[in-house]
Amino acid sequence: MFGSRAYILKIAQDVRSSYWFIPSTLVVAALLLSELTQWIDHNPDILPVALPDDFLNTQVDGARQTLAVIAQSIIGVTGVMFSITMVAVSFASGNFGPRLIGNFMRDRGNQISLGLLISAFVYSLMILRAVQSSGADGLESFVPQYSMLMALLLTLVSVGTLIYFLHHIPETINVSNISAALGRRLARGIERIIDNHAERTPEAEVQPEKNATETELSLGRAGYIQQLDLAGLFELAEENDWVIHVAVEIGSFVSMYETVLTVYSASAPTADQCDSLCSSFAVGEEQTEAQDITFMIDQLVEMLARALSPGVNDPFTALNCLNWLRNGISVALQYKGGLAPVQRARVQYRSLTLQHLLNISFRAAAPYCMPDKMARDHWMFCVRSLMDAATGEHKKTVAKLLEEFEKA
Repeated sequence: MFGSRAYILKIAQDVRSSYWFIPSTLVVAALLLSELTQWIDHNPDILPVALPDDFLNTQVDGARQTLAVIAQSIIGVTGVMFSITMVAVSFASGNFGPRLIGNFMRDRGNQISLGLLISAFVYSLMILRAVQSSGADGLESFVPQYSMLMALLLTLVSVGTLIYFLHHIPETINVSNISAALGRRLARGIERIIDNHAERTPEAEVQPEKNATETELSLGRAGYIQQLDLAGLFELAEENDWVIHVAVEIGSFVSMYETVLTVYSASAPTADQCDSLCSSFAVGEEQTEAQDITFMIDQLVEMLARALSPGVNDPFTALNCLNWLRNGISVALQYKGGLAPVQRARVQYRSLTLQHLLNISFRAAAPYCMPDKMARDHWMFCVRSLMDAATGEHKKTVAKLLEEFEKA
């Protein structure tokens, strides 16, 4: 189960959202770089071009003092940067919703900034220990000149990183940037789903035999469905001549003994086959955006609801969220003919529909928008513009939503 594709994808997503992986990787790179530059210092003839003597005249005391200052300064700045990051995360969580923390945890700018400074600190320490003074036992003084130059270069990189970080943090907690980032990821996610549907060959749905054995499976653990390996289920169904009905959706919460899928087969699946089926699901403590685009809609609606709460009363943020919701739904309406449900022959699951997207976006936002005239008018404008862009059955679906709330 722990080696399944779904579990591997979940681990990759967890690592992507961590503050330890990139800094740890850069620290290892700094250790390797320190060994490389020290080897060059002991074998300078290996270089095709030698540096001018003015770059290679640092003395023992000067080298030690310089490296000590670099290490002390960088680790101090790193602590301040981490504190600023935590303050920004706390601010965004309290003002825009706790589920937005994942957006900051996944931010590559923060991860790389912290990693660069920590790695520069580690590199300086490793070079500091390589500086040797002459001793009574005949030990010659040694200053790793090329390593010193690399330490100074990493210091300049750290200064540039600090400047970038001080600019980046205010950008990340700007409410317009947060909603725009969510909206763009939502649009890309819907485009990806439509592209995946377009690549699949339509297949006639296979119905289970009347005398088929029906086996219901649960996961034995509770949590949110973070990954679902549909390709693995397709393979198992084809290999064993099964019909599989998936009862849950990506992002939904399942209890320990809740049925997640039902297998219709000539004979009951073996224990190993049941384990393989359950391994197609990866469960976690929270929703993620990896396969669940509805989670991005939920975050936008949550921001909208908080903006229109009596304690905040910020209709302009709500209007901004409505705009990005409209952009996402318009992609579902117009990109390559729009979103259409696709079923595979032997695996039956709830595919994403326009009706569901409208329910969790504009229908969910309506109770918060209706009491506020500005938000209500913009809600109506957004839905009308979607109706104008829609065609066929999609147009009827949007028109039904608009009619429902015009009568309210």
